[in-house]
Amino acid sequence: MHEKELSMLRLSKLTDYSTVILSYMARHPQDVYSVAETAAAVGVAPPTASKILKALAKRDLVQSRRGSKGGYVLSRPPAEISIAEIIDAMESPFGLTECGAAAGLCGKEDLCRIRGHWQHINHIVRGTLAQVKLSDMNLAQPPRFQEISRHENGKHGIQSR
Repeated sequence: MHEKELSMLRLSKLTDYSTVILSYMARHPQDVYSVAETAAAVGVAPPTASKILKALAKRDLVQSRRGSKGGYVLSRPPAEISIAEIIDAMESPFGLTECGAAAGLCGKEDLCRIRGHWQHINHIVRGTLAQVKLSDMNLAQPPRFQEISRHENGKHGIQSR
């Protein structure tokens, strides 16, 4: 398969860059980071870093500090910020499909027979992303994630490994 034929679920570049920027900041969460310093450190253009940090500040994931030594600082410890929150800040509303994100976004949802299934899948994916914390993103190895399994009663659920 050629690269252009590759199809996948994707986050926007801004969302991807936001996780990179916040992971960089999470290494020293008490520090204040200027836009220029952050942009240079993670390899994005300063206007892009500025746009991302402003969006993250609106969702209270970072706080801006004014003054000559101003910049941005994490609003909470990295272990208290989930990847789901970061995605929500940049992609709101989060959803794998329009009907999974919020009611009323798809003109065909009243006729759709699988809408509930997509909402269930969306709930599982978002739940998994909520388990991954910003602090996990700087670990040498990714943490072991919980997996979805079929319970004896036939229902699906997320199980710890």
